[in-house]
Amino acid sequence: MIFQRALRRELASAAGATFTVLFSILLTWMLIGILGKAAGGKIASSDVLSLIVFSALMQLPTILILTGFISVLMVVTRSYRESEMVVWFASGLSLRRWIWPVLSFGLPLVILTAVLSLYATPWAQKKSDEYVTRFEKREDLQKVTPGQFRESAGSNRIFFVEGSSGEKSLVHNVFVNTVDDKGAAVVVVAREGVINTDAKGERFLVLKNGRRYQGTPTQPDFQTMEFEQYIMRIESKQQDLGADLGVRAMSTMALVRDPNPFTMAELLWRVSAPLIALMLILLAIPLGFVNPRAGSSANLIVALLIFFTYSNLIKVAEASVKQGRVGFGVAWWPLHLLAALAVVALFAWRLNVNHRYHPLVLLASFKRARRSGNICKKADPK
Repeated sequence: MIFQRALRRELASAAGATFTVLFSILLTWMLIGILGKAAGGKIASSDVLSLIVFSALMQLPTILILTGFISVLMVVTRSYRESEMVVWFASGLSLRRWIWPVLSFGLPLVILTAVLSLYATPWAQKKSDEYVTRFEKREDLQKVTPGQFRESAGSNRIFFVEGSSGEKSLVHNVFVNTVDDKGAAVVVVAREGVINTDAKGERFLVLKNGRRYQGTPTQPDFQTMEFEQYIMRIESKQQDLGADLGVRAMSTMALVRDPNPFTMAELLWRVSAPLIALMLILLAIPLGFVNPRAGSSANLIVALLIFFTYSNLIKVAEASVKQGRVGFGVAWWPLHLLAALAVVALFAWRLNVNHRYHPLVLLASFKRARRSGNICKKADPK
């Protein structure tokens, strides 16, 4: 049908523009946050691009839900504003005829949202957690960004390096300020430093060509010495990354195999994402009504409020499952059932209101307006 092809083409065009805008805003927001963490030494600079990709994958389900919802709403609203819907109803066609073309456009988005929510998002969360955890478990000197002071994990050392070579295995112009068990400050400066591992697997920071200062200057116990090689023992950290990963990084099958309040709460959100997408796409059809003369876009604000309310209520249900107040089998479906009933109610309301667009009703309205003098008459030559 020509109408269905034209509608799908318009929906696809609106979806492309909406997705581009939303994804650009999301990408800018993520870039600012991740670059801020990299500048603060919380993540490795070399991991920035990978973390942006993983963060984008984790946010894509929400972006796709909004894309489908806003796209359908924009197209329906435009049809009302340009009086195309008046012609549609005057031709004896119902608003229900929009459901199948809209679903043929929206179902691929719903399926893609389900795939991302159930499979891609947990994988991206797992990889992102691994990158962050791996950086946190690195030795203190390897985590130092050239040109910045950084505190050690034990809060008893402050490192500063001017530059690095290779993969930060060799650093230049090293400054280390250590507070010993007695509270005395020990300052070590060296031209270069490197981390070595002995046969037992213990790690040592080897500083070369530097000086060591201990104590407070001008005090009798102040000591200074020069050295060609100075070795400091570094506490090794185990790289057991899997133990630190939370339920958000678990696969969907792992959540099903390990039923507890935390895993079931995460599963509820993953299952809800495609259902939210489907309900909002259908809800956008009756929600897109506007008065052609008024041309108001208030329905877009209402639509965003509905989206955030729907998402927050799902979060409330997720929190209830996590706290053990409600079981998964009771919590996952009531909100979606209410959304489906709201879709049916809005369709029924719009179908009833749209009876005024029947040709006989329009003709009667025209005659009444003509009798009351509201129709423009021929101008008086005088």
